[in-house]
Amino acid sequence: MERFVEDYQKRRLTERVDIMTAINILMSQGYEEDDLLGEMTKVFYVDLDAFYDVVSHH
Repeated sequence: MERFVEDYQKRRLTERVDIMTAINILMSQGYEEDDLLGEMTKVFYVDLDAFYDVVSHH
């Protein structure tokens, strides 16, 4: 089941701890690291610098 959210409804995901939480949830659901950003941007505006910082230290 796909979830689509209108752009104006998207929350901003900018804090490293929130990005890490989202990554951990997606990975626990079986998503691969290569799929994380695509899945997250369906639902959130993601701070790319923070995302790549978290992934590089993950």
